[in-house]
Amino acid sequence: MTTSIFVNITTTDLERAKAFYSALGYSINPQFTDENAACVVLDENVYFMVLTREYFSTFSDKQVIDPKTQAQVSIALTRDSREGVDEIVAKGLAAGGTEPRPVQDLGFMYSRDLDDPDGNNLSFLFMEPAAAEMGPDAYLAEQGAGASSPSA
Repeated sequence: MTTSIFVNITTTDLERAKAFYSALGYSINPQFTDENAACVVLDENVYFMVLTREYFSTFSDKQVIDPKTQAQVSIALTRDSREGVDEIVAKGLAAGGTEPRPVQDLGFMYSRDLDDPDGNNLSFLFMEPAAAEMGPDAYLAEQGAGASSPSA
């Protein structure tokens, strides 16, 4: 069984959001896009449903937050290299996004945050394959860096 992931996020300007995510290199599926929503295809099993705030509110009785001032979710997406992280963040900054935090380089993992124009947070990261396999503490110990992972 294959699982697909649909992450629903809000926007105040659907056309701007479509342009932003297209600038990152993602495609828009027109079959699931209308005046209320856009289906952003990250890969064959992962999608962002970018919904107008009004439309998003029809899916929940809870208050819809403003992602510019409140955090509800942080979406982490891997890249194949540190350069890949830098490349996609540069595209996002050129397309109207902002970088809310400094680069995080933990030795075994390199990440940069990017807020889309609505304030939805994306974290792009690269993790050394050996660190993913061994765990960060064992990887850093092997590299002679000591245990300085977030769990230490």
